Amino acid sequence: MAGRICREVRKCDPEVLETVIEIAVGIARQNVEGRSIGALFVVGAEEEALKRSKPLILDPLAHHPKEVKDIRDANVQGTIKELAKLDGAFVINGEGYVLSAARYIEVSAREIDLPMGFGSRHMAAASISKETDAVAVVVSESDSVVRIFDDGTLVAEIITGIGDLEMIKPHIKGDYEKIVEKDLNLTMIVKRS
Repeated sequence: MAGRICREVRKCDPEVLETVIEIAVGIARQNVEGRSIGALFVVGAEEEALKRSKPLILDPLAHHPKEVKDIRDANVQGTIKELAKLDGAFVINGEGYVLSAARYIEVSAREIDLPMGFGSRHMAAASISKETDAVAVVVSESDSVVRIFDDGTLVAEIITGIGDLEMIKPHIKGDYEKIVEKDLNLTMIVKRS
């Protein structure tokens, strides 16, 4: 899935990005079932992402050893889903270790053109992906859609559940492709390169 979304996966392993997307889809599916939660994941370019952000609260992940923060570990994934209830972004390095949580992204929104209705989480994701080589993954609190930003541009939207495909109005500018994954019960809308 990650290879289809970001043709040139920046400074991160495609498996790491795929895992982050799977976690984001899991959070979005929880939103459909109960209370809505938004989330922002900044993947790769971790040094730059950390320089361009600051903690909103005492960081719950900061002083744990790297070895216990591997995004591929089921316990870490459960922790992330719980910490997503807090405000702020997760910073994940290109190797798949969650370095920080609950971070405020401090980047310029100049030259970022988002569709009307997108909030500050989407603006932060677009901006950090524009200013760094990171890829940003957002779980929208309002509509439970997972959106991926690369180089300041919305490159993919993942709608959990297939639903009526004609009702889906993508926010991606330019040419895109709708991909229905019936076995996963989701629809991906991916920008064409």
